[in-house]
Amino acid sequence: MSLLVVGLSHRSAPVSVLERAALSVDAQVKLLADTLATEPAAEAAVLATCNRIELYADVEKFHAGVAELSTLLAQHSGVGLEELTPYLYVHYEDRAVHHLFSVACGLDSMVVGEGQILGQIKDALARGQALHTAGRLLNDLFQQALRVGKRAHSETGIDRAGQSLVTFGLEQLADGAEVAQWAAGKRALVIGAGSMSSLAATTLARLGVGELVIANRTLDRATRLAAVLSETGASARAVPMTSVADELTRADAVVSCTGATGLVLTADAVLAALAESSAAVPAGVPAPAEPADLRAPDGSLVARLAATAARDGRVHDRSVDTASAEAADGTDARCPVGLDTTRGTSADEMTQHGLWLENADRPVAVRTVPAPGPAGDTAVPGGPVRLALLDLAMPRDIDHAVHRVPGVRLVDIESLAEASADAPMAADVDQVRRIVSDEVAAFGAAQRAARITPTVVALRTMAADVVAGEITRLEGRLPSLDEKQRAEITQTVRRVVDKLLHAPTVRVKQLASEPGGAGYADALRTLFDLDPETVASVSRADLNDAEVKNRGRV
Repeated sequence: MSLLVVGLSHRSAPVSVLERAALSVDAQVKLLADTLATEPAAEAAVLATCNRIELYADVEKFHAGVAELSTLLAQHSGVGLEELTPYLYVHYEDRAVHHLFSVACGLDSMVVGEGQILGQIKDALARGQALHTAGRLLNDLFQQALRVGKRAHSETGIDRAGQSLVTFGLEQLADGAEVAQWAAGKRALVIGAGSMSSLAATTLARLGVGELVIANRTLDRATRLAAVLSETGASARAVPMTSVADELTRADAVVSCTGATGLVLTADAVLAALAESSAAVPAGVPAPAEPADLRAPDGSLVARLAATAARDGRVHDRSVDTASAEAADGTDARCPVGLDTTRGTSADEMTQHGLWLENADRPVAVRTVPAPGPAGDTAVPGGPVRLALLDLAMPRDIDHAVHRVPGVRLVDIESLAEASADAPMAADVDQVRRIVSDEVAAFGAAQRAARITPTVVALRTMAADVVAGEITRLEGRLPSLDEKQRAEITQTVRRVVDKLLHAPTVRVKQLASEPGGAGYADALRTLFDLDPETVASVSRADLNDAEVKNRGRV
């Protein structure tokens, strides 16, 4: 049997594909069961995070294994095999070990060096053990991956090269400002109470946000998290998911990471929250200065659009008594489009309004309403951010269309991938790579040596049986031997056999640990005519011992 991994990640697939291929816990359980039900696989484990989905298996044949695992991933992810195949990668034997060890060290993470992946590997192993899909090979592999990851973090400065996805996301929201300074005093809403959301809440509390609200489908879990944070001095409280809309109107920053399969925050919900809170000036955002006259020049494109809109009755005519109109309905007299929040405002109108404010102090140029730009861009570049959104879920929790809403900054998995591509890597990364290479070689040698162990045990068992048979025959021929003589003869024969077998068995283990050494086990079985069933029974006993030993060791 041989190790095989088939998967996709942020390095091989766009976020849109990863989002659709995301596996729920139930889907992972079914995938593991179906993998073991197939002929090529004897063991299986699934590593599923917000930016990777990988299926590990111990397979008998490479090509059949790749075909079967790829098909199973497509079936359970809901993405067609033809569409999914171009984004899949395959690693086999030592390359598969190298891949998992690199993942465990954070070398393959979106944020190089982040340590959250160790917890996710631990969860994958625990699930495989609980479902009895992880046998000796995958138990050894994942246990060693955890040890390698911990070694990399303790012996190198890889932590300086990376950080948690939460911290990196908050840095992107801060947009160059000191994160602690940006977060200080803010009203923060965290949606979800899982591991990632809990980390986000803890990080925000440590950064000194003014108020922290935690919303979760299970209120008890959110309450427990809020209580723990309150003990640290943070002002934290829990609310049910039904209160998210209300809390959104008071929030300055939102972090969302749930297991929902649909959107948690839609663009309409964000627009409604901003409209409801528009009467209040956001903390730390000064009111814009009022120039004497910021109306669009006569004959310009914007002025003609405004005139047409007023003539069609879509907006009020601001040409007369703009000051009184502004006082009456709270709209901005500078806006030629005539933003009217009292009658409801569409996303396009709010975008046009933001564009006019952006260009208010500059000569009017021809501008078009932007399509959703690169992830993480504000709808009004350089304008005040009224609501900062961080979406760490896969599939996404927050509607991508909020990029079009002025005053909103959204950072999501896609924007984090783009930002991390340009992030500098620490010199310690090279040291971690050397650690990974050394550990892969050691693991491979140990696994190859372990494969010949049942054959060596079977050989020694056969030799012991031969000794016992000959001693019994000797006792029949020399019944006059006393107990002391019989024991001395038995011990002598055993020493002779042990000395004859010692050097060959030690040497064969050394040879078997080298690449291509699997043939030595076959040679032993052939030369000594070992019973295949005896070798198989030793292997089964080793598997049972490994299962007992590894149970609960995650």
